[in-house]
Amino acid sequence: MTDPIVVIETDKGTIKIQVHQTEAPITSNNFLDLVSKGFYNGLIFHRYEPGFCIQGGCPTGSGTGGYTDPETKQKRNIKLEVKSHLKHDSLGVVAMARSNDKDSASSQFYITLGPANFLDMQYAVFGKVIEGDAVVQQLRKGDKMNKVSVMETANK
Repeated sequence: MTDPIVVIETDKGTIKIQVHQTEAPITSNNFLDLVSKGFYNGLIFHRYEPGFCIQGGCPTGSGTGGYTDPETKQKRNIKLEVKSHLKHDSLGVVAMARSNDKDSASSQFYITLGPANFLDMQYAVFGKVIEGDAVVQQLRKGDKMNKVSVMETANK
C-alpha cells in the first residue's frame, strides 16, 4: 500500500501531507474519512503558537469542537495510537490534537513549527508535510483551509 497524500489549499499556498496510513491506520483512516466527507473545507486554523504549532479542524473555530456524524448525531473520538518511531522531531509533523483524555481525538490536528519532542508518545503522529513548509510557517490563527483533498495518484 502506498500511503496517501492529502493536499490542503490555503490563501497562503498549498501544503502536501504524506499520511502514514500504514504506520498509524486508526488515526489516518479517521483523518482520511473526514477529508473525503469535505469536513475540513472552509475551516480555519484556530490556534497559532510561534515556534510550536498551527492547529485546525475544529468545526466551531473555538478549539473545543470535534466531529459529530450528521446522520447518527454521535460524536466521534478515536483511541490514542502512538508508535515510538513516529516522533515530533521537526517542522511539519502532523498529529491529532486532543483534550486531557488520551482517547478524545476527533477532528482537530496540528502541524509542528519545529521539534516538539515532549509530545512524543502523548499525541498520535500520523503524517508529515512533504511540500509547503514555507506555507506552514506563514499560517496564522484565522487562516482558512479552503479545500482539503486526497491527491489522486497515477498508480491506482
